[in-house]
Amino acid sequence: MRRLVWATMALPAIALGVAACSSGSSTPSSSPASSAPAAVSPGAPSSPPSSPPAAAAGSGGTVVAVHTSNLGMILTDNQGRTVYLFEKDSPTMSNCAGTCASAWPPLTTSGAPQPGTGVTASELGTVTRADHSVEVTYHGHPLYYFSGDHNPGDTNGQGSQAFGAGWYVLNPAGNKIDND
Repeated sequence: MRRLVWATMALPAIALGVAACSSGSSTPSSSPASSAPAAVSPGAPSSPPSSPPAAAAGSGGTVVAVHTSNLGMILTDNQGRTVYLFEKDSPTMSNCAGTCASAWPPLTTSGAPQPGTGVTASELGTVTRADHSVEVTYHGHPLYYFSGDHNPGDTNGQGSQAFGAGWYVLNPAGNKIDND
């Protein structure tokens, strides 16, 4: 009898706990849309890159744009946050997962990526990651943020050698900017 009473009382509590843990959660790639700013100053506050990306309003797709930085014209998200390529990747596969993806969060999308100012639409694409999220590509390069960039315009990951290859900012043509 005691077991039956305990089970009867425990099941609703477990169900309530599961519901509380699962309600209202969302992944970073499904965060609400926000519109791109008209201009982004490199020192402006921003949400950290570990919570990207913001999708274009109504499109479902992440916006990639071009902004001016200390390295010249570079690819960014719609909030002016710098994106990078990883030299170990191929056009059809991301080679950054686990600890790598914690340091270099992928630029993901919930719809077709959208071209922002200065971006060639035909260069945008996607690749499906091992975790089944969809990562934005440009000129055949999967795109990432760097966890060490905190504000729009930061390029702290430029030229880094980590996780077996180099990380570089991209120019509007989709080629790495190598300032060595």
